[in-house]
Amino acid sequence: MMSLNALRRGSSLLPLLALTAALIGFVCLPLYAGRPLETYDLFNLFEAFAQIGLVTLGFGLLMMAGEFDLSIVGVYALSGVIAVKVGQDDPLLGVAVALGICVAFGALQGLLISWFQIASMPVTVGTYIALLGLTRVIGDNQASVPFDDIDATLWIQEPVATLFSPRSLIVLGVFAVVALLCSATKWGREVRALGGDRKASRTAGVPVNRRLVALFAASSLLGAIAGVLSAFSAGAAITDPGSATLSLGVAGALIGGVALAGGRGSVPGILAGAMSIVLLGQIFFTAGVEEFYSDLVFGLVLLVIVAFNAPSSKNWLVRLRADRAGRDVERSPAPSTP
Repeated sequence: MMSLNALRRGSSLLPLLALTAALIGFVCLPLYAGRPLETYDLFNLFEAFAQIGLVTLGFGLLMMAGEFDLSIVGVYALSGVIAVKVGQDDPLLGVAVALGICVAFGALQGLLISWFQIASMPVTVGTYIALLGLTRVIGDNQASVPFDDIDATLWIQEPVATLFSPRSLIVLGVFAVVALLCSATKWGREVRALGGDRKASRTAGVPVNRRLVALFAASSLLGAIAGVLSAFSAGAAITDPGSATLSLGVAGALIGGVALAGGRGSVPGILAGAMSIVLLGQIFFTAGVEEFYSDLVFGLVLLVIVAFNAPSSKNWLVRLRADRAGRDVERSPAPSTP
């Protein structure tokens, strides 16, 4: 009989299976088009990963704890505009101010949610909208705010070891640090415990409120780093990043094996999920697929994963397998007695 543990093991294989399938398609498509895979294909791949990787990680960490942070996209936009406005003459100052403001916002939001025990979804929807409005105000109601430091823009895009750039290496480095923190300390276990059973976590001595404040601050920090890197790389900060960053970030976290209800997930899985989304996007781009078709595919993939992760669907599969096993037992002949 199929158990819930077997279904969980199947879910844990999802990031590896998705990454393998997407990687095969990414490698084979140029061959099908009559050209070999070039190094610039890989460089563009890591640049696209740097665009959504940290946002996906922020989504994933909060979802592992049973929370949601939709405001990370607003933080992504706000941090870029602040860094560009403040850092025209001193980019490092712009980065410091942007990260500091966003981390303070994330900690305050986490304190509000944990202290008053408010559902994070409606709160972060509201702060997401408010942050986008604030971004437009700071950006003088312009669609983009130009960044005039050409040297900083060229440096952050400069190839490193052919395949990488300082931007993509920073993103990969952040993933490595968070993965080490989650695996080598009790922090990772406590995050999953928060999503699995919060009351039991309190009983076991986990500082639930402090962990939630730290998680929301960390999510805002990740979104801010991603926003600053994107603005400096593009030479301008976009005041409204649109819905793509939000939808792709959530899809990457779910493909990465993070449970919607919390309690399950890992940083390597989130990385694999984000990379799978990026590979799929690169496949569509190379094949010349129209953007609305790729949006349709991403939406359908997200719906399938959400349906598969729903507790009711897993319980239905278990009951279905149990009913079939019961019917097989009833049909089997009784053993003959000597």
